[in-house]
Amino acid sequence: MQAGQRARTAFLVLWTVVTALKVAVAARLPLFVDEAFYWQEGQHLAAAYSDLPGLTAWMTRLGVELVGHHALGVRLPFLVMGAALPWMISRISSHWFGSRFGWQAGSLTLLMPLSATLGILAVPDVPMAFAAVLCLDAGARLLRGVDAGSALKLAIGLLLGALSHYRFIGVIGVGFIALLLLPDGRRMLRDARVWMALTVGIVAWLPLLAWNLDNQDAGLKFQLVERHPWEFQYSGLWFLVIQPLLVTPLLCLAMWQAGAAGIRPLSAGQRRVQWRYFALVGAVSTLSVFLLGFFTDVERISFHWPLPGYFALLAAAPLIFIRWPRFWRRLAWGMALAGLACAFGYYLMAASPALRESLAGNKYYPRNFVGWQPLADAVREELADMPADTRVLAGSFKVGAELGFLRDDAAIRVLPHPLNDKHGRTAQLALWRLVHEGPGDVPQLLVLAPGDQRYRDLLQRYHQVCGLVGPLPPPRVVSIDRGHQRFLLFRLPPGKRRGACVTPAMAWVNTPLPDAVVDGAVEVQGWAFKDGVGLASVEVLVDGQVAAVADYGSTYDVTAFWKISTDPHHPRVGFATRLRTTDLAPGRHWLGLRLHGEDGSVEEWREQPFMVAPR
Repeated sequence: MQAGQRARTAFLVLWTVVTALKVAVAARLPLFVDEAFYWQEGQHLAAAYSDLPGLTAWMTRLGVELVGHHALGVRLPFLVMGAALPWMISRISSHWFGSRFGWQAGSLTLLMPLSATLGILAVPDVPMAFAAVLCLDAGARLLRGVDAGSALKLAIGLLLGALSHYRFIGVIGVGFIALLLLPDGRRMLRDARVWMALTVGIVAWLPLLAWNLDNQDAGLKFQLVERHPWEFQYSGLWFLVIQPLLVTPLLCLAMWQAGAAGIRPLSAGQRRVQWRYFALVGAVSTLSVFLLGFFTDVERISFHWPLPGYFALLAAAPLIFIRWPRFWRRLAWGMALAGLACAFGYYLMAASPALRESLAGNKYYPRNFVGWQPLADAVREELADMPADTRVLAGSFKVGAELGFLRDDAAIRVLPHPLNDKHGRTAQLALWRLVHEGPGDVPQLLVLAPGDQRYRDLLQRYHQVCGLVGPLPPPRVVSIDRGHQRFLLFRLPPGKRRGACVTPAMAWVNTPLPDAVVDGAVEVQGWAFKDGVGLASVEVLVDGQVAAVADYGSTYDVTAFWKISTDPHHPRVGFATRLRTTDLAPGRHWLGLRLHGEDGSVEEWREQPFMVAPR
């Protein structure tokens, strides 16, 4: 009894602290680009959308209507669901294994990074996880005996899952396999009440099927064909490295052991059939995701895909912990707590400008959270100085959705962009008539995000934009975190401008390399060009201040790579200068460029760090 009471107290304290932290982070963290698009979908209520069924969009709309137009409002329904999940796992585990183990399973759900952070972001994984746990609970109860209440719970879970994501089909498949492997499961599936619940689940897919029938199967093609290479990739082996880190290694081991122990043959009365059910659900789900990882999309985030299976294994994991020596049990709990701290630390870093800047240039830099409010402020300032009928034109769905949320305008037009196709949003934007179809009869403020494509594709993208709107005038540059998030704002007159394509400037610093350690004088050398008009000069900046005017115009032929470039100065686009660092304090500094175009444009380039050696 004392052990159970301690487990209950620990769970309540942990739930309170974690929930408070999630609310605080959700209130401060800017919307992720996908969240902004789900908000936009919620402003155009429909039964289904090109990328998802309707529930995620409906939840964002509900949150905004209840508590207001801000990030916390968008995320509120997801926070509520995320806060309920540990209680649900605790209740499931308590019912079959006892209250002590139940409270511990709930605490593990609160500590495991993948589940602990559910609800901070308004993403479909939250309602899908909620639905999966409902189905897990209903399935375990139905194995004991079919009753109307459990069948109703199964129906609700299947309904919510069908309205959450295409991937819920996999959850249904895993559940069926687990039940078919159990004699009690096969017996359960012969009951009419179970089939009534399944019928509700089948009917819930009809809005999504109807949308696809009306739109040439655009959603199905994207989710099942276009986003996946369906070719073997060795990168799938990263699953074995990433998953133990994301759920913490010892907890991952405990869940695997819980799955193995549950699947082993049982003697009469040795263990409840529910443990075997949880083990089968967790094992089949995890192994399926692992195998699919060799053939499916690896460019976008997929580390959360095994989460429904992990919930099943978490319910039984405390039974494994009790068998371990005390040292290893405590180490497992400590590692889980450390994992929780790291997960929240990342979100807190993304929400803090000072901490976030420290990751500038790093592959973990949270670009999709960054810079939207400064961009919205710059757009407001530009529009204040333009005609009243000026329209905002976004370079991609990301910019359109984020600006739309901050401006409370769900009807910002966007240019055609490969990103719109890659994320399955083109068909939806077309249905809303928000894809730019040609020059308009009113002024436009074009907003581009150069970081939306790989650098090697950037010049081609600029030329594509020229083809859509004409030569680009000098831009206003909005630079965040030393230029590692940049936006370009262009004032476009009515109609399409004629003439040769004029693009923003392109540049590269060859020396010094990023993070180079320098002492005394350092050579700064590289190339820069601007298609259509060329550059007049290049200034070298240190920590945002002009340190030197580079000698610009030396021979540096880059046309072998930038084959479509039309800078009139080619091949004389090299620059070089010599900087003295003796006046700089030892430590980290930032090297940047200011590019002056022949058309009067002034563009600051992304900065890179260098270190001044101690003297």
